[in-house]
Amino acid sequence: MKRTISVLVENKFGVLARVASLFSGRGYNIESLCVAETIDPTISRMTIVTSGDPQVIEQIIKQLRKLIDVIKVVDLTEFDYIERELVLIKVKAVGGERAEILRIVEIFRGKVIDVTPETYTLEITGDEEKIKAIIELLKPFGIKEIVRTGKVAITRGAQPLKIKNQEE
Repeated sequence: MKRTISVLVENKFGVLARVASLFSGRGYNIESLCVAETIDPTISRMTIVTSGDPQVIEQIIKQLRKLIDVIKVVDLTEFDYIERELVLIKVKAVGGERAEILRIVEIFRGKVIDVTPETYTLEITGDEEKIKAIIELLKPFGIKEIVRTGKVAITRGAQPLKIKNQEE
């Protein structure tokens, strides 16, 4: 079962390496990982997507909470949350195919961010299913390159996740 885990950490060198080592040292896979500072530049948020049975996820969360510089760990999958991913897709675009590609991008509310005589580079944001769907539609045109951010997620509603304590 896929799980999305939000980890607030001190924005210090070595924190990312310690988190990655925790996963690799125990044989857990990180399916995606996004890290950036929060509104407070001394704190970063990691959004980690991993999978495992409930016992494995519980163990991952407990081990993350024990790491130095970790402020808070929350399994977002237990909450009502919003997720998005960004993908840049460079697709072959020649002749009459150019107009068809533009129609697909419009349907998916994407943007063309670069144009050459042979390619379009597209920017698409959305959930994992939307990203998969546009990739499948663009494959017949010839995808040259794909770059994905991985998932970022945030809880819905007015209350942000509290930073001061580890308790949910």
